[in-house]
Amino acid sequence: MATREPMVFIVDDEAAVRNSLGLSLQSVGYRVKICESAEVFLKVYEPNQPGCIILDVHMPESTGLDLQAYLASEQILIPVIFITGQADVPTVVRAVKQGAVDFLLKPFDFETLLRSIQEAIELDQIRRTERVQRDTIEKRLASLTPRERDVLDKVIEGKLNKVIAAELGVSIRTVEIHRARLMAKMKVRRPTELARLVLKLRRSS
Repeated sequence: MATREPMVFIVDDEAAVRNSLGLSLQSVGYRVKICESAEVFLKVYEPNQPGCIILDVHMPESTGLDLQAYLASEQILIPVIFITGQADVPTVVRAVKQGAVDFLLKPFDFETLLRSIQEAIELDQIRRTERVQRDTIEKRLASLTPRERDVLDKVIEGKLNKVIAAELGVSIRTVEIHRARLMAKMKVRRPTELARLVLKLRRSS
């Protein structure tokens, strides 16, 4: 399946700002979607669409910070670049703590914005790659039988087959069979690879 091109979403209640930004970004090759509110963004955004959001802090109804918090709560990890005409320290701190890529005060330098967009899109690509890898590992784990999971847990603890057999009350040959099957299902050849996959998944959960 072809990879979708990144989209820059501009969410700002000021028509002049969002239209000007949209034209400027389109002129340098970006695909742009303009939204006048957080509510409109949520209606048009598709989770499989890579990109980033240029988000105004102060908007009627839902603020930019409200939208950022909602996206985080729903595990929608599209990177956010905040723009605002006025900012106080608590607002900036909250935005950064919630994962904002940048916080730009209007009027800002266009080149600075472009650098932030590039950083945000690269971050989005990394996150999406990691999510695909995590989903793949989870599917492989889900294919294991309960006994294969038991053996897996003990393999990644570094235990030998004879120790695993004694702890599970089965023969060494039975452990060898389960071990070979789970390694094949997990698509790894060595216990160290298996441990790395499982530990990576647990850290990201």
